[in-house]
Amino acid sequence: MSQKDSTVELLTGKGRLGKKSKIPARLDLLQSVTGLFLAIFITFHILFESSILFGKEAMYKLTKMFEGEPFIEGGEPLIITALAFVIFSMFIFHAFLAMRKFPDSYKEYQRYRAHSKLLKHDDTNLWFIQITTGFVMFFLGSIHLYMMMTEPGKIGPYASSDRIYSDWMWPMYLLLLIAVVLHSWVGIYRLIIKWGWFDGKDPRKNRKRSKLAIKTLIVIYLLLGLASLAVYMKIGYDHQDDYGSRYISESHT
Repeated sequence: MSQKDSTVELLTGKGRLGKKSKIPARLDLLQSVTGLFLAIFITFHILFESSILFGKEAMYKLTKMFEGEPFIEGGEPLIITALAFVIFSMFIFHAFLAMRKFPDSYKEYQRYRAHSKLLKHDDTNLWFIQITTGFVMFFLGSIHLYMMMTEPGKIGPYASSDRIYSDWMWPMYLLLLIAVVLHSWVGIYRLIIKWGWFDGKDPRKNRKRSKLAIKTLIVIYLLLGLASLAVYMKIGYDHQDDYGSRYISESHT
């Protein structure tokens, strides 16, 4: 093969030398799938945690349901350990995929900020929110999931409240709440834009609607999470003299 033919193949993408790798596209797809899965999990997790708003008994029964009490007498906390391990594995894998796009030097970060200020585009700034909240989640989320894996029996109206109030974990959970809500819903919005979901016949108009819907859901979930955290702290405050004791269901009294 002549040098000219080799050059043509390289420029046109034909032939062995110019063949484009499909790996980046596949990694992008994996990142989107794992991100969507985790975002859906977070939305339901916050809803489940908010069961405390309906009373200690409601939160206790929901916890026991996840421990398999309908099938195992008394429930099995190790089921929580297994679920937390699955989520933790997915979480680490997603973080690994996302880190490919993080600035790997301060100069790259400076170029991104200059680019963002020049464009003054909201969607460009959302990427910065993803990076910041992702960084927070990587550390605080790992701590939370580790506790769920190693201490699955310490989940309940009193045990969870003691951890939040008496063990002074509330600052971590407050930061984690803000990070996961922003990261999840901003991530879903970016997936909507990236893959063209709901574009319809008027993509610009539908994207504005999607953005409004996402902003509304962010506010709703932040308020729901803050209300739940406040109730856990109130229960922990009232229960501090009996720290360590477990909640006894009304059906067992």
